[in-house]
Amino acid sequence: MYLRRTPGATGATALFVHGLGGSSTNWTDLAALLAPHGRGLAVDLPGFGFSEPQPDFDFSLDAYAEFLARLVERLGEGRVHLLGNSMGGAISLLLAARRPDLVRTLTLISPAMPDRRPDPRRLSDPMLALAYLPLVGRRARRRLAAYSPRERAEQVIRLCFADPTAFPAHRLDEVAEEYAARLGFAWANPAMSRSTMGIFRTWFARGPASLWAVAPNVSAPALVIWGTHDRVISVSRAVRTASALPRGRLLVLPKTGHVAQMERPEIVAKAVLGMWERAETNEW
Repeated sequence: MYLRRTPGATGATALFVHGLGGSSTNWTDLAALLAPHGRGLAVDLPGFGFSEPQPDFDFSLDAYAEFLARLVERLGEGRVHLLGNSMGGAISLLLAARRPDLVRTLTLISPAMPDRRPDPRRLSDPMLALAYLPLVGRRARRRLAAYSPRERAEQVIRLCFADPTAFPAHRLDEVAEEYAARLGFAWANPAMSRSTMGIFRTWFARGPASLWAVAPNVSAPALVIWGTHDRVISVSRAVRTASALPRGRLLVLPKTGHVAQMERPEIVAKAVLGMWERAETNEW
C-alpha cells in the first residue's frame, strides 16, 4: 500500500480517497492548503497508483471500503476527516455509513452515485469507460494503447477539467510520468477493468445495497461538492445526494469539472475548513 503524507497540524487527520483511474497525487494541492489544520494522508487504492493489490482482492466498492476501514484502524488516531472523489466518494460513503466510529466528517466531491436515467452529459468520452469492460472493450483498449502516457494524461484532463488549459504544466508532467510507470505493472489494467465493473454492479444494486439506501445511515457532518461542468458524473445528482445525507450540505461550483479539489483547491479548502470548524462546535 502506498500512502502520500502531507505533514500538518496535530490533532486532526484528513484521509483522501481518489477516483477510478486516479491516485494519491489528485489531492496534492488541497492537502497542502489543509495542512495548517491537520495532517494529510492520500492513499493509492489497491490496483491504482503504486499500490499493488493482494491476489484475493475483488475490486468491489465493498472491498475498498473494508480496505479503508482497516487502514484507519491501523493509524490508531481515532476518527478521520474523510474526503473522497468520484469512485472514492462512493467508497467513502460506504465507510462513513458502516463505521461511524472511524469518520469525523465526510466530504464527497462528485461522488459516483448511481443514476440509470439516460443523460448525454454523463460521459463526454465513452471510450474511457468502455475500454475497461470485458469483451466489448477490446477495441477501445487497442485505441488507448496507441496513446503515449502524455497523450493519455491530456485526454483525462480534457475529460475531468472544465478548463483543461488551467491545468498546470508541471502537474501534467507528473501525471504522464505516473502513467508511464504504470505501464510496467501487470496488475494495472485488470484492476481498472474490475473496478469499473464493481462500480456498475453497485449502480444496479437495489434495496439496502443501493448507495441511495446507504446514504441516510451516515451520521457524520457531510459536505457534497459538485462542478456544474462535470462531464463524468452529472451535477443533476448533486441535490439528491446532499439531501440523502442526514447532516449533508451542498456546494455547487460554476465552471468546474469532475475534480474540484484539483481545479478549485482554494475554494474547496475554505468550504472543507468551514465544515470542520462547525462540526467541532456541533453547529453543522
